[in-house]
This record gives sequence, structure tokens and C-alpha cells, in this order.
Amino acid sequence: MATRLLANLIVMGSGVVLRAVSQAYRQAIVNAGKTGVAQETMQNITHKVSKSMTEHEARQILGVAEHAPWEDVLEKYETLFENNTRVGSFYLQSKVFRAKECLEAARQAQGL
Repeated sequence: MATRLLANLIVMGSGVVLRAVSQAYRQAIVNAGKTGVAQETMQNITHKVSKSMTEHEARQILGVAEHAPWEDVLEKYETLFENNTRVGSFYLQSKVFRAKECLEAARQAQGL
């Protein structure tokens, strides 16, 4: 008898807690919609996903002019990549690689 009573109490208690959590979640969604937090969060996510390196930024990273020959771009890339290999900055090395990759894609899009 006591076991049955305890089981019923646990089941009823968990049901009450589940309803309270779901109501709190619904209210949090409503509040987020009112304050603009939801829209801001979606904008931040969209910005992070769509953020890619521009050709201008890639040229700044490699230090090449807009109309520099492709050989100059490769030479700058190799120099910067090797320097960052010796220093050990993986972040800078990846930025240099992404810059070359961006300029390479732009070059292919132009059909050169």
C-alpha cells in the first residue's frame, strides 16, 4: 500500500513539474519575442553563417594590390605561410590560406 502511494506521488509530482517547465518555456519564448531577443539571435546566427572573407580583405591580408599578377599573390602567400609555420601561429596561417583560397576563387570566377 505504501509503495503504491509513493509511486502515485512520484507520478503526480513529475507531471506537475513537467507542466510547470513547459509553461515557463512557453512564457520565455513569448518574452523573447516581445523584447526582440529572438530576432537578434537569428540575425547573429545568420551573420555568422554567411560571413566569409571578401576579396578586399584577402588582398589586405596578403598585402597585394588589386591588379597584382597571380605570381605575386602566390609569392606573398608562400612567404607569409612559411613565416607563420616557423613562428607557430596556426590562426594567422589559416587566415593566409583562406585569403589565397578566396583570391583563387575570385580568379577562377573571372576566368583567368
